[in-house]
Amino acid sequence: MMRVTVNLAGPADDAAIRLLMRRQPMPGRVSVSFEREPGFSLGCTVTGEDCRILVARSEEGEIIGVACRSERNVFVNGREQRLGYLGQLRVDERFHGRWLVSRGFSLLRELHAGSGISTYLAAIVDDNPQATGVLVEKRRKFFPEFHGVAHYCTLAVDLHRARPALPCSAQISRATSSELAGIASFLRTHGSKRQFFPVWDEQKLRGLSAYGLHPQDIIVARRGGQIAGVIALWDQSAYKQTVIQRYSGWLKAVAPLWNSSAPLFGRSPLPRPGELLRSAYAALVCVAGDDTAVFASMLREIYNLARARGFSYLMLGLDALDPLLPAAKSYSHILYPSRLYLAEWSDGGHLHEQLEQRPAYVDIATL
Repeated sequence: MMRVTVNLAGPADDAAIRLLMRRQPMPGRVSVSFEREPGFSLGCTVTGEDCRILVARSEEGEIIGVACRSERNVFVNGREQRLGYLGQLRVDERFHGRWLVSRGFSLLRELHAGSGISTYLAAIVDDNPQATGVLVEKRRKFFPEFHGVAHYCTLAVDLHRARPALPCSAQISRATSSELAGIASFLRTHGSKRQFFPVWDEQKLRGLSAYGLHPQDIIVARRGGQIAGVIALWDQSAYKQTVIQRYSGWLKAVAPLWNSSAPLFGRSPLPRPGELLRSAYAALVCVAGDDTAVFASMLREIYNLARARGFSYLMLGLDALDPLLPAAKSYSHILYPSRLYLAEWSDGGHLHEQLEQRPAYVDIATL
């Protein structure tokens, strides 16, 4: 076993981390690399507060692994609770093996001990059996226990053609800066009905402008002067990029046919390997009473807004049990299924056993 050190990253490590992200794509039918140009740490900031970046170094000082830990306030069973978040785990394929991940979790355990955080959110795509095997099925001494709590559906909605607005009893409009306090209040009131919905206030919403989400990017539905729904278009392309690396399985076989017939059927062609996926995120999805008509109208509005801004795909994530999901699935899309986990060390409590039966919601833009 080679000597490897695991410690917190510094500013001088940023370029090497970004190189690792480019070289280590996520597996699946669509293998993609989540790149972080021009700075890795900026993309991690949106995952939560008190973000820590861990790196593993070889004997020669080369960075061969990375992971991020942050904290966020979310709703659990309708009440505010602070959870950790674990993400951005990448290991150089030359050094795959549980021993390297074990060393990373040893340091995470030390950070955990003084944090006051008992439980962590994490997400693993379904097409990544290696991560599931290492983290969930064959965990080691220093690993927390990963408990599956939701099946999550990420849709890459095709924006090839414009669509007419949908009729709705609510008025649909773009938000202004003066409305952020009311929007934050709505998100707290109605978002609390979802597990893990982020806790927003006016200041936090204003702060998103630094990360590509401005007040005018928020779509608001109103009925009788009251907010009935919210959705936002979040463009993170200035610091996060998704690059297609390869297709596999049936998708590899049909990709040429799909692209050749795309103009005939009004579809966007699939990006070729090496090409950037020109996409933006649907965020802050919240609808009073799960009104599917209101959601469908807001989604149509943000669909056309994203298309007008030159995006090819709109990325939207919802729980597989979310009553809003069928309206989203009615659009031509590519599905990326994953699973949400609660990770808990043995001394950290048993939150996964206390969860009420509610759909989960996490903004995929923050994963």
